Amino acid sequence: MTENATRLDKLPNIDEAQFRPIDEAALFDAPRSAHPPRILMLYGSLRERSYSRLATEEAARILRRLGAEVRIFDPSGLPLPDSTTPDHPKVKELRDLSLWSEGQVWCSPERHGAMTGIMKAQIDWLPLAAGSIRPTQGRTLAVMQVCGGSQSFNAVNQLRVLGRWMRMVTIPNQSSVAKAFNEFDEAGRMRPSPYYDRIVDVMEELMKFTLLLRDRSAYLTDRYSERVESAEALSKRVNQRSI
Repeated sequence: MTENATRLDKLPNIDEAQFRPIDEAALFDAPRSAHPPRILMLYGSLRERSYSRLATEEAARILRRLGAEVRIFDPSGLPLPDSTTPDHPKVKELRDLSLWSEGQVWCSPERHGAMTGIMKAQIDWLPLAAGSIRPTQGRTLAVMQVCGGSQSFNAVNQLRVLGRWMRMVTIPNQSSVAKAFNEFDEAGRMRPSPYYDRIVDVMEELMKFTLLLRDRSAYLTDRYSERVESAEALSKRVNQRSI
């Protein structure tokens, strides 16, 4: 190798103390958890006959059959973001469930070409960071929507953007149920259809990704930039004390 090539291979901007080789053992030999995957489900409507809730409940039945432990958050009574403090009982319930979860399902109606305000409010109450804890980072996510008319993907596309922003691993598959009022019987159960089959597909995929990633999520989301920042903050703190 020439002297010029050697010089070009050097990384003078790298903090060598925080730059680490890939740990294949952490990726491939992580100890496996024995408990059922923990899935939190959010839906975006308060109507008495809420099709996003009915779709969520149908998906929950599938997840339970696949072996998951499922909890569905009821958004009734959740205050608007920033209208109260985070110790509000509904906000605390939502945040605690997010920390409990290893994967999540978000299901929103499409209203005026977008997710509902109720759906967005739930996500807005989940901070990207709370001290050193990240309530959503590294968790898997499946996105779904129900439509009042023809099939659309506006809400799921927006939910994907939010999932990425919340540092979640959003699975490739998704569900969009067109004319949802035709897809559920009087008891609220979903009728057989390709839409139902797609929900089964999505829940299967969510379970597979959750089982693959949950024991590796801390390593997968460990970032060089944050290690550098944390080391710098620690150094400043120690030096300040010594002064």
